[in-house]
Amino acid sequence: MGKFQSKVKRNSSKYRADKHAEESCPAQPIPQQNRAHSDAVTYISALKCDLCVSGGKDKVVVVSNWRTGTALKRFVGHDREVSKVACVFGSNRFFSASRDKTVLMWDLHCKAGSAQKFLGHHLIVTGLAVSPDGTHLLTGSRDNTLCKWDVETGQCLLKAAVSRNLVTHLCWVPGEAYVVQTSEDKTVRLWDTRGLQVAHTFPMKQHIQMHCDVSEDGSYCLTSSNGFGGQGCEATLWDLRQTKDKVCEYKGHQQSTTSCVFLARNTWDTPLVATASQDCTVKVWERDTGACLSNLFLDGCGPLSSLAVCDDTSILCATFSSGIHALRINSSKGATLQQAGTF
Repeated sequence: MGKFQSKVKRNSSKYRADKHAEESCPAQPIPQQNRAHSDAVTYISALKCDLCVSGGKDKVVVVSNWRTGTALKRFVGHDREVSKVACVFGSNRFFSASRDKTVLMWDLHCKAGSAQKFLGHHLIVTGLAVSPDGTHLLTGSRDNTLCKWDVETGQCLLKAAVSRNLVTHLCWVPGEAYVVQTSEDKTVRLWDTRGLQVAHTFPMKQHIQMHCDVSEDGSYCLTSSNGFGGQGCEATLWDLRQTKDKVCEYKGHQQSTTSCVFLARNTWDTPLVATASQDCTVKVWERDTGACLSNLFLDGCGPLSSLAVCDDTSILCATFSSGIHALRINSSKGATLQQAGTF
């Protein structure tokens, strides 16, 4: 088939990582701006080179300039907390999913109200992926279903259900008609969106798969596992071209690994990936060897919920207790993570 594409308590001490693995935060003060959200930030995504979109338990979707830490625009329309946000990088459109069972499309320059609504799921929408050309949207829910939508009309084009497939995340494979999906049934599935059918199922993991990402070239998929006390808690690299077995695992987090992302390759001699965990740490790894290059503990942040790659050396980290953290990867110090700001 060719290359495949496609109530946590806020006591941060509970999520503290092993002290021997921590790296101290920089001694200089970290610039802090007004919080983009009044409650926990549940998900974050990059929209443009200097803009990000975030959703939170406060039911609001916010567009911010992550370089200055300034919230530029707030979008209100959901009745319950926002569970996921997604966008096509460089465009003005973005999407939000919610515990209220709806998905909304927004336009950066729209003054009031959502540009489109997608109604069809019966439980919280937990997966959200938009096609690279921005014409189609794929959504997944805890109701075990996936839906394919026409972005312009809001019409549901296809719907598929798999028993016990409680969707946790969706990620479209660049340049292809395939979407990677993680699930609470510990399975990673590859969907062909043309007929909305499962094209491949990877070997089942031992723990719930919480998040996924796909490399820019569409060759690899990254997934992350829940867990406790270091059991589970890993991220796993899969080869989408061979689809036989895992390529590499990244082990070191002490609590569930909530987010995993591929880092931009322009700056680094070797491909890198990053992970965030409920243990309040963000880690940077060598993609091919699994070596941990950097480990940053974000004190007092509560669980970390999401990562977004902004440019070659910048990552955003959404947290439950302290807003959004801008992190810088210092290439002159071997990919060391440093805090650059909070908003």
